[in-house]
Amino acid sequence: MPTYEYECKDCGHSFEQFQSMTEKRLEKCPQCGGVLRRLIGKGTGIIFKGSGFYATDYRSSDYHKKAKEEAGKVEKKKDKKTTSESKKKKDEGKN
Repeated sequence: MPTYEYECKDCGHSFEQFQSMTEKRLEKCPQCGGVLRRLIGKGTGIIFKGSGFYATDYRSSDYHKKAKEEAGKVEKKKDKKTTSESKKKKDEGKN
């Protein structure tokens, strides 16, 4: 159920109200009985819960291809780095 924000035109009292989308908007202020106006709220982001909803689900196949290539390059760099580090350690141990 959405939350609507209201403000009284007469006394300035503002409040939030949980209402069904099909309910009529409130018209009378609960404090002074004055005329209310419904404010435009900020809204909220949509949250998908459950399996199958991921930020990358709708990316293009080209994006996925490039991402895999980048991941492969990173792995190769890691492998080279670990091999060169192990060689240095071996060389240091010999001296």
